[in-house]
Amino acid sequence: MKRGLVIGKFMPIHNGHIALINFAAAQCDELIVSMSFTPHDPIPAELRFGWIMEIFKDQPHIKPAIIVDDFDNEALPLIERTKLWALRMREVYPKIDILFSSEDYGAPFAMNMAAQHILFDQQRSAIPVSATLIRNAPFKHWPYIPDVVKPYFVKKVCLYGPESTGKSTLAEKMAKHYRTVFVPEVARELITSNDITINDIIKIGQAQTGRVREKVSIANKIVFCDTDLITTKIYAQYYLNQVPDILNKLENEISYDLYFLLDIDVAWVADHLRDFGDRRLEMFNLFKSELEKRGINYILISGGYEEREEKIIKIIDDMLM
Repeated sequence: MKRGLVIGKFMPIHNGHIALINFAAAQCDELIVSMSFTPHDPIPAELRFGWIMEIFKDQPHIKPAIIVDDFDNEALPLIERTKLWALRMREVYPKIDILFSSEDYGAPFAMNMAAQHILFDQQRSAIPVSATLIRNAPFKHWPYIPDVVKPYFVKKVCLYGPESTGKSTLAEKMAKHYRTVFVPEVARELITSNDITINDIIKIGQAQTGRVREKVSIANKIVFCDTDLITTKIYAQYYLNQVPDILNKLENEISYDLYFLLDIDVAWVADHLRDFGDRRLEMFNLFKSELEKRGINYILISGGYEEREEKIIKIIDDMLM
């Protein structure tokens, strides 16, 4: 039986890695994909390993493995450095017959492993990307990121503020402009009046959180969210005079990359769920203070509806560079 080995940090795994692994797997009876990690890696090890497991779940002869990187010494020449790697590999894995790589370390590492070395697309001519390039500019290299990995890089933008400031319309318009998805205010799907209970507000919080996760998983680079859990907590306090503990937990589960605080300098539009038309400034100041209490940076968006759209598009375009 031929056993192969591919090593890497896979931070993140990308289409170049996948091409290498599939190339190697086609030439082996069993392929070990060894992911090394340290506690200080910029992308958590559990998440990275989960991506690998998911991508290759239908290829049983590909065996993902995870190993703590406490054996390396970057100060050594490559031949001596890879000798340390080989020692650890022999401790934890069965005998390796073939090492596959796209890197300069491949040949000395294979020699120290007493294994054949097969080099794959070292110049990255087929798939011109690296994990470093993706971490530094994910949106420039979006086509090379596997679907399972993309949600990690998706930017979550919250359109935030009191009632009748255009959040719902803006969320839908921005999603259409950027060919992505948006998260609506789920409360409007669950209630028909403001005569609500604690159970209602908990269901709203859970549903809003779940919907953000759902939309992030299918978003194209960015997702626009009409409201957040801070908003749910504000209305829980106003209507019920209490905030269930679970809303604090749910708030901490989703973080946003950008908050747009929408000003109240547009006309009030009444509907069956809007109550605070006569207290707009009070509510605006409350929403603003909740962000400031948490130390959340925000961008104030004011002006007419078209002006708001133009301002947001300019900011988002810069963010997606």
